Amino acid sequence: MSSPTRRGRARAATESDIRRTARKLLVGQGPEAVTLRAIARELGITAPALYRYYESRDDLLENLRLDVCTDLAAELAEDIAELKDEGLLQLFQICKGFRRWALTHTKEFTLVFASPTGATGTATGSALRRLDEPFGKIFLAAAGHVLAQHDLVMPPNDVVPPELRDDLTAFQEDLLTVLKESGREIPPEKLDLGLTYLMITFWARLYGHVTLEVFGNYPIPVSKPDVLFEAMLTDLARDVGLYSD
Repeated sequence: MSSPTRRGRARAATESDIRRTARKLLVGQGPEAVTLRAIARELGITAPALYRYYESRDDLLENLRLDVCTDLAAELAEDIAELKDEGLLQLFQICKGFRRWALTHTKEFTLVFASPTGATGTATGSALRRLDEPFGKIFLAAAGHVLAQHDLVMPPNDVVPPELRDDLTAFQEDLLTVLKESGREIPPEKLDLGLTYLMITFWARLYGHVTLEVFGNYPIPVSKPDVLFEAMLTDLARDVGLYSD
């Protein structure tokens, strides 16, 4: 009876060592440095031994990506812990916290957000696209809180490009499920195509801005990036009717 337990503990410890070593390589050198051979060399074991725990490098990177998303969500949850009844403040604190994290965790950001495949070579999707994961949940829970507390200026359904409607309809169903699980259930009739389109464009503008800043790709030199980011958030709030001059 005790032998499997000991083996289980040994396996967990080894997996922890592997993931910790992978994270060290990621932070120090970037996603490309996270290879089974490099991890094995750091741990003093053979690369084939790692296949007892992970089927491939992609499998390991996917688990590492989930670890990063979990840590990010925990950090953001701490940021908004004292803002329980303030949906708008929560949402914009999450936006600011996401930017802060991205600028101080550039290699992790690269792994999780810099490509649609999460840099693993497989169709893992971004951390927000996977709505049932920690980051997607905390972001959408705050957005749902805003929807419950405020009347937004939403684009009418007929302004949504017809070519996008099938994709947005499918996304609506996922959104409703996640919002319900987060305790922010929204009536299906309120989450129409216009609102779904609004949420997608909100994320695209936030993500695009942060990505440009992380990789230093602003089209002009910016001496006060904090001011530019705050102005972008104000524009977003104004566009959806949450702020007026």
